[in-house]
Amino acid sequence: MSQPPLLEVRGLSKHFLHEGRTIEVLRTIDLIVERGEQVAIVGQSGAGKSTLLHVLGTLDAPSAGEIRVAGQLVTAMPTRALAEFRNRTIGFMFQFHHLLPEFTALENAMMPLLMRRVRRAEARDEATAWLERVGLSHRLTHRPGELSGGEQQRVALARALVGKPQLLMADEPTGNLDSRTSAGIHELFRTLTTEQGTAMLIVTHNTELARNLPRCLRMKDGGLVDETGPGAPR
Repeated sequence: MSQPPLLEVRGLSKHFLHEGRTIEVLRTIDLIVERGEQVAIVGQSGAGKSTLLHVLGTLDAPSAGEIRVAGQLVTAMPTRALAEFRNRTIGFMFQFHHLLPEFTALENAMMPLLMRRVRRAEARDEATAWLERVGLSHRLTHRPGELSGGEQQRVALARALVGKPQLLMADEPTGNLDSRTSAGIHELFRTLTTEQGTAMLIVTHNTELARNLPRCLRMKDGGLVDETGPGAPR
């Protein structure tokens, strides 16, 4: 029996009420992302890309529609079960990092595993390995305030990947990185899909990154247009 898509979205909508007006951000979106698929999401600032990522990642509830992740109807899950499922299945890299300032880079990267009640020694070893893969083996004991913006971004990436999530959701993952480090992260993404079958949804303004991913979606008027690359409709 074939496996279901890793991410399946049907009729997804999201609106907000502001000063008595309804503002539609996402409008009746349908989307399928297969296991191991890499998808870029591009579009103008304010188009709703980050909102879409938060809703698809179950951090925010849709106004309408269904979301299935790894065959599970996550829009129907109780809050506690959803939090546990999200921790096991989805890795997040946020645009503004959200690192805990009182903890070291290593401790920040360990957090998803500690929340999963993985033994501390095991969590430390795995987090150390991911920090090494993103080039931060020399920064394990530094706190976020002692790291550059690019270094903080790489800590956030290691935290997203620790525990080998089935789905990675990243908001501007290379925004603060120099070209050499950015190229290394691109290569890491390719390796992860090959080694682990990790599916990726990546919001980016980086046209080179979007162009190099196999599939590109453009947000426009609250919906998604499937493209082969930025500005190139199928």
